[in-house]
Order: sequence, then C-alpha cells, then structure tokens
Amino acid sequence: MVRIKKTPSKTVSIEDVARLAGVSITTVSRVINKFPSVKEKNRLKVLGAIKELKFSPSIFAQRLATGKSNVVALVIPRYEGVFYSFYVLELIRGIGTLCDVFKLDLLLHLTDARSGLDLRGIGGVIFADIIGNRHQLEAALKQGLPSVVINNYAEDIDASCIAIDNAGGAENAVNYLVSLGHKRIAHISGDLSTQAAAGRYEGYRRALKKNNIKERQDYVFKTDYSRGQARAAAENMLKLADAPTAVFVASDAMALEVMSVTREAGRDIPGDLSIVGFDDNPSGLYGPVALTTVRQPLIKMAEESVKELNRLMTLKKNITPKKVLLPTELIIRESCRQLGG
Repeated sequence: MVRIKKTPSKTVSIEDVARLAGVSITTVSRVINKFPSVKEKNRLKVLGAIKELKFSPSIFAQRLATGKSNVVALVIPRYEGVFYSFYVLELIRGIGTLCDVFKLDLLLHLTDARSGLDLRGIGGVIFADIIGNRHQLEAALKQGLPSVVINNYAEDIDASCIAIDNAGGAENAVNYLVSLGHKRIAHISGDLSTQAAAGRYEGYRRALKKNNIKERQDYVFKTDYSRGQARAAAENMLKLADAPTAVFVASDAMALEVMSVTREAGRDIPGDLSIVGFDDNPSGLYGPVALTTVRQPLIKMAEESVKELNRLMTLKKNITPKKVLLPTELIIRESCRQLGG
C-alpha cells in the first residue's frame, strides 16, 4: 500500500483515498456506494484508507459511481428578510419534506441573479420564481439538467412550471368586496416586476372592470412587498379626501401593516376600512381583527415541484414539460364588513 503524507490543512479528496489504498478512483466510488462487484481485498483497502484519512464522501464521488446525482438545488432570488418570509419558509418546508420522501438531498442556493450557478454534481434544479435570473434557468436547460420553475407560469420557456392563479385569487377577493357594497376599493401592490404581484394587480383591475367600477390611479399604491413601504402606502391612502372604504393588499404581511396604521390613525377595522390580504399567513389570525385573505397552496406547489422534478430526473428523455396553475381559496374572516349593514 502506498503511503502519502497527510497535511492537516488540506481537504482530503477521493484521489487521496485512491492513492493511499492503491486503487482507482472508480473503485473508491464503488466502495462508497456499496457496489457488490468490488473485490473484498480492495474494499478493505479503501475502507482502511477512508478511516485513516477521516474522509467524508462527497456528492461528486457518488456521481462518479452511479452516473447520476440525487442532489436537488433550490434556487431562491435573494432579497432582504428572505428567511423571515412566510412564502420562502413554506416552500423550503414543502420541498424539504418531499425530497426526504424521494431520498433526494436538498441544496439551498440564494442568488443575486447577476452571476451564473455552479451546478456541478447537481441532478436537478427547482427555481423559486424567475426574477432577473432567467439566464440561470436557460443555462441549466442548456446543460440538460432537469429543471422546474415554481411561482411563475413560464409559458415561453421549455420547462415544467408549477404556479398559482394569482390573478384569479385577486379577482375573487375584489369581487367579494364589491358584493359587500364597496365601490371605492384601493390596491396596495407588491413588486410588479414579479409575476405574482403583476397577476394580483391584473386580478384587481379585472374585477373592477367586470363590476363597472372605474379604476382610480390614486387608489393604486405600488410597493416592493416590504412592510415599510406598505406603511407609507397606508398613510398616503388614509390622507385621501375621498378615502377608499376597502383595500385589497398583495400580501398578508403588508395587510397587517395597513391594519396597524389604520388603527393608529384612530380608525376602525372593518368599520372604517375593510381589508383583504393574500397568502393566508397564520399571523393574520392573531391580530385584533382576524384577516380575510386569499389562501395560496404554497405547500402543494412545493410538493408538486418535487414530484415533477423527480419524474424528469427518472425519465430524462422525450419528456413533455408540465405546466400547472393551482387555484386559490378566499378565506373570509373578520376584516371586512357589509356597507350599510
């Protein structure tokens, strides 16, 4: 057996194990992955070298032996407060649970969208929305990597996508407010560069048009989804001479901020202002008034993305991408009232 000098500062590689054991890298990989075809004497050499070097097998060693990787990369566009986001935490929970079911290893990658992705050793990719990082998706597809997009109905890209009917959910929310007698209905949007926020704004406009209510630009407040901008929007909305009687807000987190600003101004919810949010964030249940909201099936979207990616990783060739649009549900609670009632 060939002896090599161990240096504490150096990361031990599969090549080091192969050199110490006097076998090929492929043999080391086969031992790591428990292939029965390895000769017993070689298996013992490799196991001895692994123990001596305190080597931890990498995903690359596994891929050498099996020709495939069970590692799934979840790519999430980076933004401030990402790990406080109900949306992101639900995605990670749903995707992580199904990855465990399918024996897939999950690798989380936060991207600033400007750079490329290092996808070596990756078996498939889930893109949590496409916000300025379309080139990353296109690069993954060009490499032949199974890829699924969630929270974005990517019609013009030859990739599977699992998205939510944001426009339909928003339209139902505004229709509900109209059914309560509201005609002066404002909208506090999210970041309109995202498909989700744009869809919710579209649904708001669609409902107004359907109910013969003229859209007022002074009733539309565009934000970046942050609670800070939601607060500023609410303050400006309440200052209007002809203030709205209801508001549809593009996220529950922002809706709760609007609720706080309204109460701070000495106004009652829903007495002076009816509010509908979007998400069905559990925090909406525990305020002074339970928030009426649009429930989006985040866990189902997450789980379906893993099912679809596993299908793509298993079949690989001649597969038609799947395009799925999941419905929402209006959850009626206490934050809206019937006008005149």
